[in-house]
Amino acid sequence: MGMHDLCRRVHRVSSYDMNQKLHSLWKSGQINEARQVFDKIPHRDEFSWNTMIAAYSDSGNLTEARKLFNETPKKSAITWSSLITGFCRNGSEYEALELFWQMGFEGYKPSQFTLGSVLRLCSIKCLLSRGEQVHGYATKVGLDKNDFVVTGLVDMYSKCRRISEAECLFGGMSNGRNHVSWTAMITGYSQNGEELRAIECFRDMRAEGVECNQYTFPSVFTACAALSACGFGKQVHGCVVRGGFETNVFVESAVVDMYAKCGDFDSARKVLESRETDDVISWNSMIVGCVRHGLKEEALLLFKNMHSKDMEIDDYTFPSVLNCFAALNYERYAKSVHSIIVKTGFDVYKLVGNALMDMYAKQNDLGSAFKVFNSMTDKDVVSWTSLVTGYAHNGSPEEALKLFCGMRIAGIEPDQVVISSVLSSCAELTTLEFGQQVHANYIKSGFGSSLSVDNSLVAMYAKCGNIEDASSIFNLMQIRNVISWTALIVGYAQNGRAEESLLLYDSMIESGTKPDFITFIGLLFACSHAGLAEKARQYFEAMTRIYGIKPGPDHYACMIDLLGRSGKMLEAEKLLNEMDVEPDATVWKALLSACRVHGVVELAERAAEALFKLEPQNAMPYVMLSNIYSAAGKWEDSARIRRVMKMNGISKEPGRSWIEMNSQVHTFTSEDRSHPNIDDIYSKIDEVMRLIKEAGYVPDMNYALHDVNEEGKEHGLAYHSEKLAVAFGLLFVPKSAPIRIFKNLRVCGDCHIAMKFISLVFQRHIILRDSNCFHHFNEGKCSCGDYW
Repeated sequence: MGMHDLCRRVHRVSSYDMNQKLHSLWKSGQINEARQVFDKIPHRDEFSWNTMIAAYSDSGNLTEARKLFNETPKKSAITWSSLITGFCRNGSEYEALELFWQMGFEGYKPSQFTLGSVLRLCSIKCLLSRGEQVHGYATKVGLDKNDFVVTGLVDMYSKCRRISEAECLFGGMSNGRNHVSWTAMITGYSQNGEELRAIECFRDMRAEGVECNQYTFPSVFTACAALSACGFGKQVHGCVVRGGFETNVFVESAVVDMYAKCGDFDSARKVLESRETDDVISWNSMIVGCVRHGLKEEALLLFKNMHSKDMEIDDYTFPSVLNCFAALNYERYAKSVHSIIVKTGFDVYKLVGNALMDMYAKQNDLGSAFKVFNSMTDKDVVSWTSLVTGYAHNGSPEEALKLFCGMRIAGIEPDQVVISSVLSSCAELTTLEFGQQVHANYIKSGFGSSLSVDNSLVAMYAKCGNIEDASSIFNLMQIRNVISWTALIVGYAQNGRAEESLLLYDSMIESGTKPDFITFIGLLFACSHAGLAEKARQYFEAMTRIYGIKPGPDHYACMIDLLGRSGKMLEAEKLLNEMDVEPDATVWKALLSACRVHGVVELAERAAEALFKLEPQNAMPYVMLSNIYSAAGKWEDSARIRRVMKMNGISKEPGRSWIEMNSQVHTFTSEDRSHPNIDDIYSKIDEVMRLIKEAGYVPDMNYALHDVNEEGKEHGLAYHSEKLAVAFGLLFVPKSAPIRIFKNLRVCGDCHIAMKFISLVFQRHIILRDSNCFHHFNEGKCSCGDYW
């Protein structure tokens, strides 16, 4: 053998040894050391380059992997696959797919493993269209029958929610269905809401003698939990024990989760306590199960045990625990857990931050909720929704709308939950224009039909006096529940359309929907304003007799209001005395209002005294009793009540009326002169008063109780906030549109009479929403039934 051949043989032996060492270092994860060996190989062959590229790809160092790939003197299908697999594992869809197509373009045929990696990427990222293209390519190169590739396709279609395609491919596999393909199909069924088919597929798998693994069981247990099939779940648990998988943390956590979701907490606890080592996943499953079944105290006890065991609590534990505090209102303990969250650094986790906000909002601690929100560096739609909903549900609708505007400015697209809350806030504030804008944006967003949003839209339009649009939305709803029906029943009632309210109730019963507590409030309110005493009695009796609903103070208040409207004061007092529940302020106010109309002084005194105790700072009973005394000529008693008010520091809330126009709110108070167009408004008032007097309007001096002469009283009545608002509306609201006025208090009797005449003389539809109901004035009539 010559010297040249000997040297070549030495180099070959040296390169082979170094390649083996290179491969060994890669597999042991020593990438830097592998690179040092790679750099020292005197004659790098294809194996050397492919191994180093694969090492970098596996370690996630794709920059170096790509650099070496570009430097490789001779690429093979393995070279391409090594780099593509690395980008797939890293989730870099653009680079991975670009390389994949480029590989085929340059004439290299991918292996089944390359296709498997790309399909796995499409599964994780739910890239259906890309996955379909890969499927087509697999067919083109003859790999569409390969069991490994077909399993990848089954998984991809399942993850992309195309379960029928996955099922078809799985059914076409002849003899190559192994535990991986069966597991992919079972998981596909389970994740796509086909729980029963997942269980059937598992049975078929067992019948064919295919052994399960640790990846099969969790999906089967998930299906059992969804169907509450605890009996079958126990059988599967037996398979787990017999197969020796009871020590696998993921399988055991799935077992605990299944038992907990099925409500079998004894079995779940036994599994949990049988573990040699505690794992946070199983404990989390148990806590979540307790929370879902309303066992908040049990969930908190589990959390305390976790903490006492010094277990490594994770960011999935805290949200469930915080949910308990929100329900139980344990403020002190909640603060303690918040402190633990901050100390352990979990406050930076978005999931935990959102749960903290939700907890504080449900505890009505909006200040703390807002602090958490401001401390979050990464806010998503859930973060914004939690705070907006918190403000909306805790009596701060204006703040909710401001925050919603901030959400939109921040570029966060709202979801259906926040839209529903914002619409509820619009309803509370009666901001129709803003609600209409939110509605329009919701339609443009392309969201599908949402029951909660549709219900909020019906309620919003009804509470803003636009009962026609409320009715239109209701009629377009494909799915309705008791909230949907009740929202429109109450809407019709509050807008003076009692007959339609009662007819809608009949349709609701015919549809099979059972009424609830609030439904009957709407019905009794409608009967009260329409004077339908007999109908009201029928509904009142049906509540308990047919539906088992115990009447509450609001129901009694409606009945007393109805009897008062009918002048049946003795019956009203008798009903009050026979109430099954303690009368609240709503009941006494209804009685006091009836006493004012009919001048029943003694009963008014009883009602007022009760209200003085229930709402000591509310001026309404003092003012109303004083007015009743005045109307009865008891001037000394009237003055005495006014003095008591003054001594107790009780002041009457000033009456305010407002109109929303072009996204601006124009507010007026009695004899107000602050509006920029005040001169035009007062000129219009003078014209209005002159014209309606000519039509027969006579000022009702009973509502001008100031100690002034007759002329002064008449001027005082003319410049009430309602009349200033309607004058503004006559000046600036187009004739084709209704004039919508809102008032914080009940509209005075004189303004009510004047509005009827104004609607007749000026031929305008006037909608006035006061603290009691809507008044639709049209052609000299009002929808409320004229009860003053």
